[in-house]
Amino acid sequence: MVDAALERPAAAGAVRKPSALRRRLQRKSTIAFLMTLPLILLIAALVIYPALYSLHLATLNKSMERFVGLSNFAFLFKRQTFWMVVKQSCIFAITAVIFKALIGFVVAHFVHNIPTKGQRKWRGMLLVPWVIPPAMSTLAWLWLFDPSYSAFNWLLAKFGVEAIPWTAEAGWARFSVILVNVWIGSPFFMIMYLAALKSVPEQLYEAAAIDGANWWQRIWYVTLPMMRNIIAITALFSLIVTFANFDIVRILTAGGPIDQTHVFATWAFWIGIQGGDIPLGAAVSLFMVPILSIAAIFILRDINRRGNEA
Repeated sequence: MVDAALERPAAAGAVRKPSALRRRLQRKSTIAFLMTLPLILLIAALVIYPALYSLHLATLNKSMERFVGLSNFAFLFKRQTFWMVVKQSCIFAITAVIFKALIGFVVAHFVHNIPTKGQRKWRGMLLVPWVIPPAMSTLAWLWLFDPSYSAFNWLLAKFGVEAIPWTAEAGWARFSVILVNVWIGSPFFMIMYLAALKSVPEQLYEAAAIDGANWWQRIWYVTLPMMRNIIAITALFSLIVTFANFDIVRILTAGGPIDQTHVFATWAFWIGIQGGDIPLGAAVSLFMVPILSIAAIFILRDINRRGNEA
């Protein structure tokens, strides 16, 4: 009886401790949230205000003096150039993201298999294209593509190959802007995938090797499933950034030849700033929102579904 009476308070204390710890953690999280609230409100204001102001601009006429509703959007739907820009933006973003993901994955495996001492040097060198400001990198590529002094054409001439109109012909111009975007963005994928590779337990590879899996099977059945969420999130982030890309296309081709390489950002700039029709330019830029929202919904839904299955 006495022993049972002594055990009861101890058990009650054991039950109370987690609740006290939970209350303490909740209090700390509340304090942390209140401390970060000013920054959250500032970021929200910097995002929400421009978005609402863009919506307001898109409903005005060219002189920004009269409300015209959805007339700007209706006008864009009737223009062939608009649908060409939509097509070009999708081709540019999707193709660039696919190649950046593939190159980043291959290079991440290459660096991952290097001894630890040498990895830091390789990571530093391979991150250089991503660290350099894109405008500066694009200017260097512009010289490489120059029709008169192109270093690429000079090398091709050494092998008896005709000069290529890198930025003067529509197909080659599209290839050029995608190439530069891939060169700049691949290191981001590489560093993200490298971090993901380091988190894959070696025991899984050992178990797969014992089961007789070859290199490709280990990649397909072990590496990719363990990295799927990182691959999806990285691809979504890069898709958003690539879709809104401005400096590469603006510096390299300025949307030419004959608007064949315009993306949403450059065409919106050309209409709104250079053409003096700011409301129509705002309407063009807003068309990125539904396209990227659909992509984000599909990717995030897939991530959430896999998380629920796990």
